[in-house]
Amino acid sequence: MSAFSVALARANALVEARLQGAIAAQPDSTIRDAMAYAAQGGKGFRGFLVLATARLHDLTDAQALNAAAAIEAIHAYSLIHDDLPAMDDDDLRRGQPTVHVKWDQATAILAGDALQSLAFDLLAQPRPAPDAQARLALIGSLAQAAGAGGMVLGQAQDIAAETAPAPLTLAQITALQAGKTGALITWAACAGARMAHADPAPLAAYAQALGLAFQIADDILDVQGDPALTGKRVQKDEGAGKATFVSLLGLDGARARARELVQQAEAALDPYGSKADLLRQAAQFAIARQN
Repeated sequence: MSAFSVALARANALVEARLQGAIAAQPDSTIRDAMAYAAQGGKGFRGFLVLATARLHDLTDAQALNAAAAIEAIHAYSLIHDDLPAMDDDDLRRGQPTVHVKWDQATAILAGDALQSLAFDLLAQPRPAPDAQARLALIGSLAQAAGAGGMVLGQAQDIAAETAPAPLTLAQITALQAGKTGALITWAACAGARMAHADPAPLAAYAQALGLAFQIADDILDVQGDPALTGKRVQKDEGAGKATFVSLLGLDGARARARELVQQAEAALDPYGSKADLLRQAAQFAIARQN
């Protein structure tokens, strides 16, 4: 295994344990069961970015763990809602029935709502940062990244694109994905700098390129991925008539664009020198992954 694979697996184990512990502390209910179910089995890539960028600023995993669990809680909530019949109408996620299939739509909506609330509860606790100013910066920036100007906006634009009179242009898809996928990845990559009161600009530039490359890889997997590896249905975008990076650029063009973005992401890390090598490997992983 590569150094990155080991680091990702380690981070995922730490972050999932913290998040599941926070979920287990909630009152016993079907909602708690659905939250725990939705929060398991992922790659933990966003949580990894939080821990890695914290270490880049000489912060410990213990200091960054709540922030890492918070972004994974937001991500899990977004997937629950994304899978609902009113949105993407998916029945498979991470190789398992989606939450609304295993339970029902009301449970899925409420479990997603509860995970979103839990994320901000985790950030409000003293552990994520040594002072209130840094915690407020984390909370405020996550609210913006996840809300009507970030992930939610991107999801709304994605839904609207399904019935638009004309397919989206490349510029429109890029803007859409900067919200739907990129906003949470950017928050995760900037979290370490925010906790350390450092300038997040280099990490924001890294993450913006990384997030777009990550989405292009998703588009490629939707075309030629193996459902046994992706853990979800494939060829959904073509079936829905959506314009994607692949439909506009072709497979070869999409791969080339993803490689260019990885190079941009790596170049943005130059101020950190060799300390950022794991983050450079993370950028390579974003376009080489199978799920």
